[in-house]
Amino acid sequence: MKTLFRLLIILFISTNAYSQDITDTTTLKQSLEKATAAIRSAFEKGDATLVAQLHSPDIIKYFGGNNVVVGRDAVEKGAKEWFQNSKVEFTENSVENTEFVGKIAIQTSIFSIKTTPKDGGKSSIGRGRSMVIYIQDKSSPTGWLTLREFVQEAPSK
Repeated sequence: MKTLFRLLIILFISTNAYSQDITDTTTLKQSLEKATAAIRSAFEKGDATLVAQLHSPDIIKYFGGNNVVVGRDAVEKGAKEWFQNSKVEFTENSVENTEFVGKIAIQTSIFSIKTTPKDGGKSSIGRGRSMVIYIQDKSSPTGWLTLREFVQEAPSK
């Protein structure tokens, strides 16, 4: 009986000793999806100020070659210039993968953006693959800020 009791105590202690603290990725994914939807919405509304607020002051965006945007102010300036001349619409946003590490999310997606000149010119659609690093931040309207973004050509459909 003593042996059985000791085994039960050991079993009880060992199950608690090896338990893991599992992050609720479902809640994080839902939160991040709301944040990325807010970014797309800000682009579609032409709200350069909100676009900037959803990016870290230390943002760096890599669009290939020498096309690198550094800092929140540069993001806002570029968005304002784009929105002054064009209407912007996301026509595709397919998340390929999302990983969470602490307060950081790394997400890859395929996207398409339709740009329509406000002067009545012909629309164009740009398609790409992005890897975006987000960080949770209480100063963000959504709780997430874009910290880094890498964009490349998307694979053929």
